Amino acid sequence: MAVGTAPQAENTKEAVMTYLILRFQSVGNVAMTLPVLESVSRLHPDDTFVVVAKKRLHAMFHGLDNVYFHEVDLGDGSLKRLFRLYRELKAYNIDKVIDLQNVLRTRILRGLFRLQGVSSSVVHYGRLEKWAITKLGIRRNKVLPTEFERYADTFHRAGLQTDEQFTALPINHKAGDEVFARFGEKQGKWIGLAPFAKSKTNILPYKTIKNLLSELSRQPKTTLFLFGAGKIECELLRQWASLYDNVNSVAGVLPLEEELELMRQLDVMICMDSANQHLSSAVGLRAITVWCGTHPKMGFYGWKQKPEDCIQRTDLACRPCTMHGKNTCRYRNFACQQINENQIIAKI
Repeated sequence: MAVGTAPQAENTKEAVMTYLILRFQSVGNVAMTLPVLESVSRLHPDDTFVVVAKKRLHAMFHGLDNVYFHEVDLGDGSLKRLFRLYRELKAYNIDKVIDLQNVLRTRILRGLFRLQGVSSSVVHYGRLEKWAITKLGIRRNKVLPTEFERYADTFHRAGLQTDEQFTALPINHKAGDEVFARFGEKQGKWIGLAPFAKSKTNILPYKTIKNLLSELSRQPKTTLFLFGAGKIECELLRQWASLYDNVNSVAGVLPLEEELELMRQLDVMICMDSANQHLSSAVGLRAITVWCGTHPKMGFYGWKQKPEDCIQRTDLACRPCTMHGKNTCRYRNFACQQINENQIIAKI
């Protein structure tokens, strides 16, 4: 992965093409582009792909030689910042825009490039269908296309090929050395736990999480690593780590590239329906995922993760009630969170 200005190429019929890929955020959604983008970049080695995303996400694209990263910081989302970004991106001599986010800001960018004669390919999210399922309960049992399939379809409409051979990102040896310096050589089993997500319907009760931590910390020759983001999460995980033996909190401690290399050494990751299942998939790590208000059939299950490693309440007619998570329950009982820690331990 290169960061900075992509090499310029002559625009002849046989010359390389330069594709602009827009997927600003979030961590999980950007991580889900990796299996598809890796295959596209591998199958089209003479083309150049410029990915536009938040700065801290550049580590995800390590080892993809013809993929260039352009960091974006739109701040308050003002038009001034957006026009500045457009001027920066024009320097790459873009041949085609691939919009994997399809929100107002990316639509404006597509429009600006269209004025320069640059065509675009836009992801079809099926937002209306997802709204009908989660809000109205229409066709609630339908299995929707995965996000990977939606991304692949967007590349196909841009005239690019994809495959499903992705297994893991190349090893980042420098980051791996930093992980070794901090935690030493792996002894016994290493288990990752990412107990949080953005919304209440995606999180188990604190009591369940602490019971799980207590039980796992007592397992012989087992070390736990807690993952998370955000000031409140990081502080809470740090406090929990101090209460139990053989538990380390890396939340807010490691940069993303080191988190990925630490994940690569784990035996398993336990996480909610959150970004960490997709980061685990990026390094080929098996993940046990817990789904509360959301549901894997909505298309957000991790790349090549095993369906039998999914833990959820299958007896609730109200699921899924949300696509990405929310903080309310129509019945005010959050029955979807009633999952016992022993179910997770049995999976491990």
